[in-house]
Amino acid sequence: MRHMIVYMYDLKTKLRDYNRIKRSFYYNLNKAGLNNYYWKTKSVIVVPNDMERMADGFFRQYTDVAIVFKLKTKNITQLK
Repeated sequence: MRHMIVYMYDLKTKLRDYNRIKRSFYYNLNKAGLNNYYWKTKSVIVVPNDMERMADGFFRQYTDVAIVFKLKTKNITQLK
């Protein structure tokens, strides 16, 4: 069974800086390839275990403007 890592994040900025930081965050998320192939919803990204180092490095760049939680799981099931 393939292990997955769930990142839950929330951008925390002043209202006047929010749009600028949000654009930069999502631009760099796409550039890093974390937003291209894996399931995501607003403020949640799921990556395979072998991408943990890259995802951690990405989120470390935003520690001053984002709150990030990381969960490790063995499986994820979508409720229908």
